[in-house]
Amino acid sequence: MPKTIEPITLKNKSWATPFFTIWTGQAISLLGSQMVQFALIWWLTKTTESATVLTTATLVGILPTVILGPFVGALVDRWNRRKIIIFADSGIALATLVLAYLFYVGLVEIWIVYLILFIRALGGGFHGPAMAASTSLMVPDEHLTRIQGINQTLYSGLNIVSAPLGALLLEVLSVQGVLAIDVFSALFAIIPLFFIAIPQPLNKQLSQKENLVGSVWEDFREGLRYVMKWPGLIFIIVMALSINMIITPAFSLLPLLVRGHFGGGAVQLSWINSSFGVGAVVGGLLLSIWGGFKKRVITTQFGLIGLSIGLAIIGFAPATLLVVAITGIFVVGFMLPITNGPINAVVQSAVDPAMQGRVFTLIGSLAGAMSPLGLIVAGPLSDLLSIQIWYIVGSVLCLGFGVGGFFSPALMSLEDNNNLKIEEKCEIK
Repeated sequence: MPKTIEPITLKNKSWATPFFTIWTGQAISLLGSQMVQFALIWWLTKTTESATVLTTATLVGILPTVILGPFVGALVDRWNRRKIIIFADSGIALATLVLAYLFYVGLVEIWIVYLILFIRALGGGFHGPAMAASTSLMVPDEHLTRIQGINQTLYSGLNIVSAPLGALLLEVLSVQGVLAIDVFSALFAIIPLFFIAIPQPLNKQLSQKENLVGSVWEDFREGLRYVMKWPGLIFIIVMALSINMIITPAFSLLPLLVRGHFGGGAVQLSWINSSFGVGAVVGGLLLSIWGGFKKRVITTQFGLIGLSIGLAIIGFAPATLLVVAITGIFVVGFMLPITNGPINAVVQSAVDPAMQGRVFTLIGSLAGAMSPLGLIVAGPLSDLLSIQIWYIVGSVLCLGFGVGGFFSPALMSLEDNNNLKIEEKCEIK
């Protein structure tokens, strides 16, 4: 039988080496994935020059999270998280390898790219919650906010490298060559997981029904009831749902904004992405060193106000001044870790580890539920009107939630809802 121990004991015994070994492999794999994403989106942009095609590509990339997310979370809490990450990363690599072959033989069509994007997103839908839920059991509570700052620095900072590198590689390699690099980089994420144990929470809160579908559905309902008892989390979901409906289409249309409004190409798009990455690195480093205000929610609210400023700069940037949009995207990148990091740390710290898979995916699914509607409307509307309107509306929305959140008792007391925490126990598997 596996040995049962208290998580805090596990976390304080040489947690950094195994955690950052896995983290480094994931970072290398993420670089390859971002280069693939850049290459495919630019290929779609050059091939079609259609806002509808770009928003559809984004739509198929988020559908797995929106539709299957809550059930994926129940499975993450039920299954071995280390194995989930291995199978998810392997599946993504295999799908990418198939697409590389289709590019090589000249059989690629738009719908095939959509399908591969969907499969990659499905794998990511399992990988993300499994890794996020594992982090809270591998990292001591007092370091979670700083780890979130480091993560935000990594995720966004890779844009500094991946976008220009993706643009450069597209000049010297074929699309299938870029895809092959991603397959190779995935090995760095997969191999360490065969040698490093990841803590598992005791599954005492999971349904023991023999029917897997019924059992998973019951687990999902349990996660929903857990969230509904926490008014602060409900406020976050409503806020994220509203913002995502506007922001997701805005960023999916960045390639067309560069090509259509500013008259740029892949290099100019890489400048935009790199500026976002530089801003996020600076913001993430600030968060990892500073740790934010003592009440983490206040840090998030100021981050939202800063996001509104960056989005407004992009929305009003003249067609002849790409540098203005580059400045605006830098501000957006800087403020994203300040906004997201503290809230993620609050959830990781306060939510019972045995519930985290369900809670993370439930929040992600509900928050992303409005994105498809925004994408469906944004594509045709942007083909008729200005793309920049989405950035202006997003700015107003972020400002409203950023200021209004200070007047919400549910949000301001989010970190005081510790009555939901139960005794944390985990096992090594």
